[in-house]
Amino acid sequence: MFSPELRSRLVKVLFTVALMFAACASLHAQPSGGPYGPIQRTYEVPADAAHVFYVAPDGKSDAKGDSVDEPTTLETAIEHVVTGDAIILRGGTYRTGNLRLNQGVTIQPYKDERPILKGTKVGTEWERLRDGLWRIRWTTLFPSAPQDWWRRERESARTPLYKFNNDMVFADGTLLDAVGWAGEVGENSYWVDYDKGYIYVGTDPAEKEIEITAFDSALVRTKGAAHGKESDKKGPTIRGITFTQYAYRAIEIEGADPEGVSPEAEHGKDVVGSTFEHCTISFCSRVAGYFRGDKMTIRHCLISDTGTEGIYILSSNDVLLERNIITRTNVENITGYYASAVKIFNQCYRVTCRENLVIDNGNGSSGIWYDVGEVDGVFVNNWVERTDNGFFFEISQGAICAGNVFVDCGTGIKILNARGVRVYQNTFVNSTAWFERTPRSAVGDHFGWHPATGPDIDERAGHEFVGNLLVADEKFSRPLLVFAQTATLREQLTDFQVAALDSNVYVRRTEPGETPPSIYGVPTDFQTPEKLHELDAKFEANSKSYQNYFGPLFQGEQLSRFELLADFPGADSTADVPADVLELLGWAKESATFPGAFPREE
Repeated sequence: MFSPELRSRLVKVLFTVALMFAACASLHAQPSGGPYGPIQRTYEVPADAAHVFYVAPDGKSDAKGDSVDEPTTLETAIEHVVTGDAIILRGGTYRTGNLRLNQGVTIQPYKDERPILKGTKVGTEWERLRDGLWRIRWTTLFPSAPQDWWRRERESARTPLYKFNNDMVFADGTLLDAVGWAGEVGENSYWVDYDKGYIYVGTDPAEKEIEITAFDSALVRTKGAAHGKESDKKGPTIRGITFTQYAYRAIEIEGADPEGVSPEAEHGKDVVGSTFEHCTISFCSRVAGYFRGDKMTIRHCLISDTGTEGIYILSSNDVLLERNIITRTNVENITGYYASAVKIFNQCYRVTCRENLVIDNGNGSSGIWYDVGEVDGVFVNNWVERTDNGFFFEISQGAICAGNVFVDCGTGIKILNARGVRVYQNTFVNSTAWFERTPRSAVGDHFGWHPATGPDIDERAGHEFVGNLLVADEKFSRPLLVFAQTATLREQLTDFQVAALDSNVYVRRTEPGETPPSIYGVPTDFQTPEKLHELDAKFEANSKSYQNYFGPLFQGEQLSRFELLADFPGADSTADVPADVLELLGWAKESATFPGAFPREE
């Protein structure tokens, strides 16, 4: 045993070491670099579960499921569970769907096994035709049409209507492309004859497993009655499950969808506290899921290969999205649908997106989009790459965007018709920061009441843009910072969109290809923060610009190592970062002495 004196000295040493680690942690900004997405885990049966149902792909529907050796079916378990119960899934493939649940239960794997819920069935009875075609009669078809707000006159030449159907066909797990008639079908495509109920493919089903959508969804957490039970208003906890190949969406949490201005107390209450952890949701023909309800958490999930959106949050408060991967959304390239990897829509309050990896979302898909009446959003420590409009905040008010990295995004952030967005300590690489206001209002708007949920035309101001690092390489000629305003507002709006604009660092290796609009109601010709400061001393007093600069900058740009080299002349910053932003970032004020999201490498 240690003596009291030695124990006291050890405690002091350990305390000093802890302080050193804390200080080091405060020096390093996020994003942390992961791990993102699902992590394979070994799950213990919840000790507090009132009743446990074991299920397996080959479980018996008449089995009680109270033993791992005598599992029941997932359908039977869903029918019988009540609040506080747990469903434990053995590994394997469950071809099932359209399940309805209204109880606060836990659903998770058995130990480290990997259960996969699939919304497809395997096609087996094929008819060979001429010209390299095969067809099969199929009874579960999912024809659909565009939403009524889709502008057919503008988009139909770019997006054929068959893309709105929700059927999918896979050959050995690879998604085939839909086409408009049998004559277009090739080895990697399919056609659905909805009139006669046939699916045509151009690859030999004897050589590949052909899977075809058979279920509209995996699981709907309904707000109404189900299986003879009323809803308990408690969300499920779902861990470690893969959901894939569902027509329309895999998951839906039902709830109120306001059709006008709605106080936060009037929505988000139908299902509260849903949790999704270490799940994979992929290959859904529309979205991975529609998620509603207060106090919801989506953490360490992989969302990929969806037709339009990935995660769709609606009319919910106090939601957390953390350490997820969202990739390859809008794979069908449906134009005029304004797709995004994550859509936060219709008057959500306090939605936090922290430490997510949003990458490779093409076809004009935005990254994480707060849209229509969002309030007090938090967007911190995310990594967004090759995704347009990385952080998009529209018709909304109050947000903190801090400590994020935007790489090759075209537009890294887009703040549109919003108020009070505070943008601090972000790193932009080949990604414009864009602020804009237009005359859009609820009077005569294409989307009706939507603009009424956000700030009025003369309230779209009060933004802060401080302590950011913006870098353009030889291939990026767009402006680094844009303040745009519709020309018709020139006389009406003469105030500035920003309340604070300072301590930013701009680095260019090439001349910009166009002159950015200014913070004023009329264009000016400033190309550097120094020029802007000459025009108005309120702005960019401590900002720096480096034009045609090829000197020291990043630790390892080719490896996306964006820590600043100590001999980069703009590596020091005196930005005044507010206390609430520092707290979100986990930084000490005295250590936040660099521009952007990453510190200097000494």
